[in-house]
Amino acid sequence: MSFLNIRTKSQLKRNKTTRASIPYTQVQTVGILFSIEDKKKHDDVKDFIHRLERDGKKVKVMAYLPPNKDNYEFLFDFFTQKEISFWGAFTSETAVKFFNTPFDYLYYLDTKPNPMMLNILARSKARCRIGGYWENNKSFFEFMLSETSTTRSLIDGMYKYSTQLK
Repeated sequence: MSFLNIRTKSQLKRNKTTRASIPYTQVQTVGILFSIEDKKKHDDVKDFIHRLERDGKKVKVMAYLPPNKDNYEFLFDFFTQKEISFWGAFTSETAVKFFNTPFDYLYYLDTKPNPMMLNILARSKARCRIGGYWENNKSFFEFMLSETSTTRSLIDGMYKYSTQLK
Protein backbone atom coordinates (compact mmCIF):
# COMPACT_ATOMS: atom_id res chain seq x y z
CA MET A 1 0.00 0.00 0.00
CA SER A 2 2.97 2.34 0.46
CA PHE A 3 3.44 2.73 -3.31
CA LEU A 4 -0.19 3.79 -3.54
CA ASN A 5 0.39 6.49 -0.90
CA ILE A 6 3.48 7.74 -2.76
CA ARG A 7 1.49 7.82 -6.02
CA THR A 8 -1.35 9.66 -4.31
CA LYS A 9 0.98 12.42 -3.05
CA SER A 10 2.50 12.69 -6.51
CA GLN A 11 -0.94 12.93 -8.13
CA LEU A 12 -1.98 15.70 -5.74
CA LYS A 13 1.03 17.76 -6.84
CA ARG A 14 0.71 17.01 -10.56
CA ASN A 15 -3.05 17.46 -10.94
CA LYS A 16 -3.53 20.97 -12.35
CA THR A 17 -7.34 20.89 -12.52
CA THR A 18 -8.91 24.29 -11.86
CA ARG A 19 -10.87 23.99 -8.63
CA ALA A 20 -13.82 26.17 -7.69
CA SER A 21 -17.06 25.85 -5.78
CA ILE A 22 -19.79 26.80 -8.21
CA PRO A 23 -23.38 27.59 -7.17
CA TYR A 24 -25.48 24.45 -6.70
CA THR A 25 -28.10 25.78 -9.12
CA GLN A 26 -25.44 25.74 -11.90
CA VAL A 27 -24.18 22.22 -11.13
CA GLN A 28 -25.01 19.75 -13.89
CA THR A 29 -22.75 16.74 -13.25
CA VAL A 30 -22.12 15.08 -9.91
CA GLY A 31 -19.81 12.23 -8.99
CA ILE A 32 -20.29 10.10 -5.89
CA LEU A 33 -17.42 8.07 -4.49
CA PHE A 34 -17.75 5.61 -1.60
CA SER A 35 -16.51 2.35 -0.11
CA ILE A 36 -19.06 -0.44 0.17
CA GLU A 37 -19.66 -1.32 3.82
CA ASP A 38 -23.20 -2.51 4.55
CA LYS A 39 -26.80 -2.44 3.33
CA LYS A 40 -27.64 0.71 5.33
CA LYS A 41 -24.85 2.74 3.70
CA HIS A 42 -25.93 1.39 0.31
CA ASP A 43 -29.50 2.58 0.94
CA ASP A 44 -28.27 5.99 2.17
CA VAL A 45 -26.24 6.42 -1.03
CA LYS A 46 -29.25 5.46 -3.19
CA ASP A 47 -31.43 8.00 -1.35
CA PHE A 48 -28.80 10.70 -1.93
CA ILE A 49 -28.62 9.88 -5.65
CA HIS A 50 -32.41 10.16 -5.96
CA ARG A 51 -32.34 13.52 -4.15
CA LEU A 52 -29.68 14.85 -6.54
CA GLU A 53 -31.52 13.49 -9.60
CA ARG A 54 -34.76 15.16 -8.45
CA ASP A 55 -32.75 18.41 -8.45
CA GLY A 56 -31.90 17.75 -12.11
CA LYS A 57 -28.29 16.62 -11.61
CA LYS A 58 -26.66 13.93 -13.76
CA VAL A 59 -25.07 11.50 -11.28
CA LYS A 60 -22.27 8.95 -11.76
CA VAL A 61 -21.18 6.64 -8.95
CA MET A 62 -17.94 4.77 -8.25
CA ALA A 63 -17.64 2.35 -5.35
CA TYR A 64 -14.75 0.40 -3.87
CA LEU A 65 -15.63 -3.19 -3.00
CA PRO A 66 -13.36 -4.38 -0.16
CA PRO A 67 -12.50 -8.08 0.22
CA ASN A 68 -15.22 -10.17 1.91
CA LYS A 69 -17.97 -7.56 1.44
CA ASP A 70 -21.23 -8.00 -0.45
CA ASN A 71 -21.96 -5.78 -3.41
CA TYR A 72 -25.67 -5.11 -2.98
CA GLU A 73 -27.59 -5.25 -6.27
CA PHE A 74 -24.52 -4.46 -8.45
CA LEU A 75 -26.19 -1.11 -9.03
CA PHE A 76 -23.01 0.98 -9.13
CA ASP A 77 -19.74 0.83 -11.05
CA PHE A 78 -17.09 -0.52 -8.69
CA PHE A 79 -13.49 -1.64 -8.48
CA THR A 80 -11.63 -4.02 -6.18
CA GLN A 81 -8.15 -4.12 -4.70
CA LYS A 82 -7.18 -6.54 -7.50
CA GLU A 83 -7.58 -3.66 -9.98
CA ILE A 84 -4.78 -1.66 -8.40
CA SER A 85 -1.27 -2.82 -9.23
CA PHE A 86 1.50 -3.36 -6.69
CA TRP A 87 2.87 0.02 -7.83
CA GLY A 88 -0.43 1.81 -7.14
CA ALA A 89 -1.67 2.08 -10.74
CA PHE A 90 -5.34 1.52 -11.54
CA THR A 91 -6.15 -1.20 -14.08
CA SER A 92 -9.92 -0.64 -13.76
CA GLU A 93 -11.13 1.21 -16.88
CA THR A 94 -14.27 2.36 -15.05
CA ALA A 95 -12.20 3.88 -12.22
CA VAL A 96 -9.89 5.64 -14.70
CA LYS A 97 -12.88 6.99 -16.64
CA PHE A 98 -14.46 8.17 -13.37
CA PHE A 99 -11.46 10.14 -12.09
CA ASN A 100 -10.93 11.67 -15.54
CA THR A 101 -14.52 13.00 -15.64
CA PRO A 102 -14.71 16.77 -14.94
CA PHE A 103 -17.65 16.65 -12.52
CA ASP A 104 -18.97 19.97 -11.20
CA TYR A 105 -19.17 18.39 -7.72
CA LEU A 106 -17.62 15.16 -6.43
CA TYR A 107 -18.99 13.88 -3.12
CA TYR A 108 -16.86 11.44 -1.12
CA LEU A 109 -19.16 9.57 1.28
CA ASP A 110 -16.79 7.61 3.53
CA THR A 111 -16.66 8.58 7.21
CA LYS A 112 -13.01 7.45 7.43
CA PRO A 113 -10.41 8.00 4.70
CA ASN A 114 -9.63 5.03 2.45
CA PRO A 115 -6.18 5.18 0.72
CA MET A 116 -7.58 3.92 -2.60
CA MET A 117 -10.34 6.52 -2.60
CA LEU A 118 -7.89 9.27 -1.68
CA ASN A 119 -5.88 8.27 -4.73
CA ILE A 120 -8.97 8.72 -6.91
CA LEU A 121 -9.64 12.10 -5.27
CA ALA A 122 -6.03 13.13 -5.96
CA ARG A 123 -6.42 12.19 -9.64
CA SER A 124 -9.93 13.62 -10.01
CA LYS A 125 -10.71 16.29 -12.58
CA ALA A 126 -13.75 17.41 -10.55
CA ARG A 127 -14.10 21.17 -10.04
CA CYS A 128 -15.23 20.90 -6.40
CA ARG A 129 -14.47 17.89 -4.22
CA ILE A 130 -16.62 17.60 -1.10
CA GLY A 131 -15.92 15.28 1.81
CA GLY A 132 -15.49 14.84 5.53
CA TYR A 133 -12.94 16.82 7.49
CA TRP A 134 -9.77 14.95 8.40
CA GLU A 135 -6.76 16.92 9.56
CA ASN A 136 -4.25 15.24 7.24
CA ASN A 137 -6.44 15.27 4.14
CA LYS A 138 -7.20 18.96 3.58
CA SER A 139 -5.53 18.96 0.17
CA PHE A 140 -8.07 16.45 -1.21
CA PHE A 141 -11.11 18.72 -0.86
CA GLU A 142 -12.34 22.19 -1.68
CA PHE A 143 -15.24 21.83 0.77
CA MET A 144 -15.18 19.77 3.97
CA LEU A 145 -17.69 18.96 6.70
CA SER A 146 -16.81 18.09 10.26
CA GLU A 147 -19.96 16.02 10.85
CA THR A 148 -18.79 12.57 9.77
CA SER A 149 -20.05 10.28 12.54
CA THR A 150 -22.44 8.41 10.21
CA THR A 151 -22.87 8.22 6.46
CA ARG A 152 -26.39 9.64 6.81
CA SER A 153 -25.19 12.69 8.79
CA LEU A 154 -22.36 13.25 6.30
CA ILE A 155 -24.76 13.06 3.33
CA ASP A 156 -27.32 15.33 5.00
CA GLY A 157 -24.63 17.90 5.81
CA MET A 158 -23.15 17.75 2.32
CA TYR A 159 -26.54 18.27 0.74
CA LYS A 160 -27.54 21.04 3.13
CA TYR A 161 -24.37 23.09 2.68
CA SER A 162 -23.64 22.44 -0.99
CA THR A 163 -27.19 23.45 -1.98
CA GLN A 164 -26.56 26.76 -0.19
CA LEU A 165 -23.50 27.60 -2.30
CA LYS A 166 -24.29 30.71 -4.33
